[in-house]
Amino acid sequence: MLHPPRALLLDFGGVLADAPPQPPAPPELVRRLSRLVDGAVDDRQIAADLTGGARRYSAWRDDAGRTAEPMELPHSRVWAEFVTGSWPRPARAAVDREATPLSYAWTWRADWAVRPGIPEALRAATGAGLPLAVVSNTLCGAAHRDFLTAVGLAGSFAAQFYSDEAGPRKPNPRLALLAAEAVGVPIGDCWFVGDTLGRDVECARRAGAGAAILMRSPRTDREPPHPAVVPDARIEDGHGLLALLRQA
Repeated sequence: MLHPPRALLLDFGGVLADAPPQPPAPPELVRRLSRLVDGAVDDRQIAADLTGGARRYSAWRDDAGRTAEPMELPHSRVWAEFVTGSWPRPARAAVDREATPLSYAWTWRADWAVRPGIPEALRAATGAGLPLAVVSNTLCGAAHRDFLTAVGLAGSFAAQFYSDEAGPRKPNPRLALLAAEAVGVPIGDCWFVGDTLGRDVECARRAGAGAAILMRSPRTDREPPHPAVVPDARIEDGHGLLALLRQA
């Protein structure tokens, strides 16, 4: 039996929302970049550099996650370091000026969907007086905020913390501590719910969360082993979270 929580800290992708992987170079983003640079880089090169950039940014995130206190990169650095390095200077400058809206477009998923049981779990938690906060690593938190608003869930959250806005990246415990502080609950009385061992459960442990709960997602199954990182509970979806809340 888990100690009853006084607040919930929840990851976005894999916990609140699911989406099938999309190509790293969505055609609409390629066309947008092509117009932005006025044809200075051809569409095939843009698509190749987006694909390679997504791969390089992913590798950087994995490497950063193995450091003591990883921090997110500004939008402009992500584009400059991982995508546009070989482009002509005027094209690089044009992307730099639009780095934030481009990051939003690269983050947004048209097929994001609320995970099963999440609305019911959120209603039960808020009905019991538990404040909720989002704690998520992302290139652009504004896209996540807009999705939660579009599906009618934004009002459930007292706070939303995203790495590109706050600075720290999970497993940096500072991101979870900022969220706990924002909802006014000691971190030791918070449940932290995420879908990865190396980022979410490790973040919860470093921060001193009252419970670290692993919600399974496709990303959970792709994650390399972390034998030293053990969650307090494993669940499949929001229905499992609701059952844990009822037990507690």
